[in-house]
Amino acid sequence: MKGLVDVDEFEYKMVIVVRTDLELGKGKMAAQVAHAAVTASYTAWRRKRDLFKRWYEEGQRKVVLKVRSLQELMEIKETAESLGLITALIKDAGLTQIPPGTVTALGIGPEKEEVLDRITGHLKLL
Repeated sequence: MKGLVDVDEFEYKMVIVVRTDLELGKGKMAAQVAHAAVTASYTAWRRKRDLFKRWYEEGQRKVVLKVRSLQELMEIKETAESLGLITALIKDAGLTQIPPGTVTALGIGPEKEEVLDRITGHLKLL
């Protein structure tokens, strides 16, 4: 069927890294993940449109991973940026569960899976 992609054909993905030390509620965490995915997607559309299109046509695969601290998240961000990857650091507005400006999540990519796995392959799924 047109539009469906065989799982074996995936080459690109996006990774969203979420801090678990904040103990966010499920809804809040889902919103932060969504912010990271939308922001990284928009950035890719503006800066690396061909890459965005390939990822989009494959079905926009996203993987959500967890880290235990802000420090761990920032180290991953620095590594990703040193490789020229798209990153989207999400800071909360502070209207509900956490103070304004709290870093909650990081979107990385889209990018080739093998590149992202070198940076985040050691992290566990959320």
